[in-house]
Amino acid sequence: MARRPVALAAAVVLVLEAFGIVLLNWILSIVVDRQQMSLAGLQPRAMSTGSWIGGILFGLYLLFCAGVLIRTALRDRAPGGFTRIALISCAVVHGVLGAFAVGLVGWVAFLAMTVVLALLVLTLVAYGEGLTGDGRGNAENTPNGAPPAAPTSA
Repeated sequence: MARRPVALAAAVVLVLEAFGIVLLNWILSIVVDRQQMSLAGLQPRAMSTGSWIGGILFGLYLLFCAGVLIRTALRDRAPGGFTRIALISCAVVHGVLGAFAVGLVGWVAFLAMTVVLALLVLTLVAYGEGLTGDGRGNAENTPNGAPPAAPTSA
């Protein structure tokens, strides 16, 4: 299977998405600030700053996940522990955003979120954890360079 190209493609898409999210939140903060919008008594400047900070944090999260995918592709090893959980949470976020995108933005946005979700899930499944052998009963060629399991006596 082509694990590396899928992981690299997912990383590129996440980097582009990170810059898009930061740009979108920057534009939203400008609109809120110039129109003096407020919600429930919040100051417009606080809402503008909150939008900007939220966009930066979400962009950094997406860049972190893209970095994990690049590292995974370059090393050709499964992400472990915290980084695997970060990729799973990124996939869940894209699934939820895709569900909201259908009603709020349209089917094209849903399709974009679904493609990113599919790339993330395919990467996670391709670099699965806990596999033994190569899927054809050959325990000598274990994935990710793990040593073969020692035989046990019954």
